[in-house]
Amino acid sequence: MSGSFNSEIDPIQPMIYQIKVKGHLGHEWTDWFDGLSITLEDNGDMLLTGPVVDQAALYGLLKKVRDLGMPLLSVMRIKPDQADVPDVKP
Repeated sequence: MSGSFNSEIDPIQPMIYQIKVKGHLGHEWTDWFDGLSITLEDNGDMLLTGPVVDQAALYGLLKKVRDLGMPLLSVMRIKPDQADVPDVKP
């Protein structure tokens, strides 16, 4: 299987992901989501953003979303400079 994933990505650095779900949780959930930042959007969606070390860790985070019963809206890998978001919007 060829590894033509993306030559711009450093394989040593964790990937930055943004997971969007329907619903809000407070900032006290940050530790449960392995330190991802939580951004609450005005439309009722929530963004979980931060580094994820590998695919197994990503699947673990998605399992936590599933276990909470929160509808998953999207999962995106983003560039590190796009990850500068506030921890929790009031």
